[in-house]
Amino acid sequence: MRYILDGMNRSDVIPSLVLSGYALGRIAAQDAGNDAPAAQWRVLSLLQQSGPQRVGALAAAARTTQPGMTRLIGTLERDGLVLRSPDPDDSRATVVDITVSGADTLAAWLQEFRTTLAPRFADLSDDDWSALARAAEILAAHTAPDSTGEAR
Repeated sequence: MRYILDGMNRSDVIPSLVLSGYALGRIAAQDAGNDAPAAQWRVLSLLQQSGPQRVGALAAAARTTQPGMTRLIGTLERDGLVLRSPDPDDSRATVVDITVSGADTLAAWLQEFRTTLAPRFADLSDDDWSALARAAEILAAHTAPDSTGEAR
């Protein structure tokens, strides 16, 4: 395995992927001139993947406070990207779901990422693309949310 031969041991791979992922997201947003908070994209992605969620569950999944998430949800709702409704399992609680506009906005953002980042990866070989595709599959399988929205 190349990463072990290049001096990266197994315990360093996952932290390196996490930090590289954060850097890649930051670079893409900067290069695209996208000033929307990263938390907005995390929330829309979580809702699209997991379906309606309570604010507290979204806050935990996005690693923010519940008051901070409530403010963000308010902004997203005013922008028509999410919709709050009563929780069918607990009338005292509220769930948040992505709207069609939110899904369209998320899709446009993902396309913007693709376009912005493509030049950085244009020189990759087919083998490198295969390695990245396999890494993406592995990461998706090990980070897919369960029915509560929590990563497995």
